[in-house]
Amino acid sequence: MKIEIIRRVIDEAYYILETDKTIREIAKDQDISKSTVHKDLHERLKFIDIDIFKSVDKILQNHIDIRHIRGGESTKQKYMKLRKNG
Repeated sequence: MKIEIIRRVIDEAYYILETDKTIREIAKDQDISKSTVHKDLHERLKFIDIDIFKSVDKILQNHIDIRHIRGGESTKQKYMKLRKNG
C-alpha cells in the first residue's frame, strides 16, 4: 500500500475518533468520495492498525444503529418546515 494512502486512512480514522462524524461528513470535509472513506475505514484500516480499526468500527456501528432515528428526525423537520411555510 502506498504511503499516501496509509496517511489518508490514518487521518480519516483519527478524524472520526475525534469528531464522531459520519462517512458522508468525513468525505465532504476531506474532499474525497464517500466510497473511498468507506473502503479506507472498513478494509484498509484493518491491515494498518487493528486497535484503531476496532475503535472506528464501534463508531460506525453506532451510526448504523441510529440511522433510522436520524432519518425520521430529518423527515419530521422537513414537514414541519413545509407546514410553517405553507
